[in-house]
Amino acid sequence: MKPEPYPLQEPGLWVERIDSRIFPTGTPALFLDRDGTINLDTGYPDDPAEMVLRENIAAAIGAANRAGIPVIIVTNQSGIARGYYGWSDFAAVNGRVLDLLRADNAFVDMVLACAYHEAGEGPLAIADHPMRKPNPGMLLEAAKCLGLDLRRSLIVGDKPADMEAGQRAGLLQGWLVDGEAAVRSGFTVQRWRDHEDLGGLLAAIAALGTVS
Repeated sequence: MKPEPYPLQEPGLWVERIDSRIFPTGTPALFLDRDGTINLDTGYPDDPAEMVLRENIAAAIGAANRAGIPVIIVTNQSGIARGYYGWSDFAAVNGRVLDLLRADNAFVDMVLACAYHEAGEGPLAIADHPMRKPNPGMLLEAAKCLGLDLRRSLIVGDKPADMEAGQRAGLLQGWLVDGEAAVRSGFTVQRWRDHEDLGGLLAAIAALGTVS
């Protein structure tokens, strides 16, 4: 049997280290959803040519790069489970997103993607898989791989499920794209709608880099 050419830990879980930068144990991370957060949401993304970055997202990622904070994408990809596209399409789209970020001097350190979904087919047809947001599995896996301090980490996403995943992983704060600010059981949700909100995120990222 020909080996799978992609970094799959299991049939529905992609875990890829993008570069070899070494981070001290206990470093916090910037976690980001991808579709709708880094790039504009196109539904079930299978065409690299359709990828367009959200305004100012490269600035947030670049701030984490300068602060020495790992940048980690955690993305649900139920379109794979549903048979709309395959891992090869995900690889092409994700590669395009990373290239667009690099062109803006913004660099991602790790990508995790979960394809499991109850509406899927075959081995990917799993309901409430621990790696699928709002479950915290992808964040916990990244923390295990990189030795992260999750409590000091931040998450940015465009859905409540992103915030819930962050909260359940032990993070204290997240930024919800086009959402509303809220406080829930020790987890603070900040909104990200405009340039003023971006300033708050950039300041929070920069502050992480000042803590040893």
